[in-house]
Amino acid sequence: MALLDGRYPLLRTWLFGPGADTDVHAAMSASHAEVLIQDLEDFTPPARRDEARALAAALFARWRAVGARVCVRINSLHDDGPLDLAHVVPARPDFVAYPKAATASHMRALDRAITTAEEQAGFAPGSIGILPVCETALGVVNVREIAAASPRIRYALLGAEDLAADLMAERSREAVELDYARRRFVLECRAGGIEPIDAPYTFADAQGAAQEARYARRLGYRAKSLVRSDHTAAIVAALIPGEAEMAQAQRMVQAFEAARARGEGRALVDGLLVEVPTYLNAKRLLALGAASGANT
Repeated sequence: MALLDGRYPLLRTWLFGPGADTDVHAAMSASHAEVLIQDLEDFTPPARRDEARALAAALFARWRAVGARVCVRINSLHDDGPLDLAHVVPARPDFVAYPKAATASHMRALDRAITTAEEQAGFAPGSIGILPVCETALGVVNVREIAAASPRIRYALLGAEDLAADLMAERSREAVELDYARRRFVLECRAGGIEPIDAPYTFADAQGAAQEARYARRLGYRAKSLVRSDHTAAIVAALIPGEAEMAQAQRMVQAFEAARARGEGRALVDGLLVEVPTYLNAKRLLALGAASGANT
């Protein structure tokens, strides 16, 4: 698994699926998404949560067999969350996603609960990561504090539908109602030293999903969540730099390094003055492309 910036694996696609729907689980296995998420919260009616918990161990094994990382979204610790943890931690998910993560205290409480479950299962403390799902206004504005609350937190995911509802916004394919939150979330996550995961595209068309993923990449996102297996390929293609982008970035790097060797401070490439920030961004794009190629 390639690393970006020497820190965390580049995990571009995080696919949510219902906890108890075995047909959907099979489609998820074939999707090539890099992280598969069994959702015990909104995607699983309370009456089917016991059934979903009972599926976890075999399901996680099947997903690992196809090379995916495994995540489970539990319910709130004030609801069925403790019961969820008791059943799924022994199956050793890579991540536990927490819904409506809004404060650092939520994350500290979850860290303690996972530590207890790890100890009971005989696992080394800290082996399971926490994925905050920030899907309220408070969660978005608090994401830096959330990031600092536990060393288990290396990624955070922006919500869509619950966030729009919390904002009292009208949901649209264009997602203009989420634009400020999307921009602020990537800023706060970068400031907090964790990797932001863009909100899912919850409409049916893959073209719209790809368009939203391209826009998110322009804002600084390198990963996106999704709720449809058949969107995976379109989203991955949108998140990977294309050949023309890679070629331009290579020209920028070469021209800038040649200019510096001549004692000059900048270079002109395709009408753009390439200075230190532009040069570093071009190098990052080349690294992203190289890592994407390794993961494709």
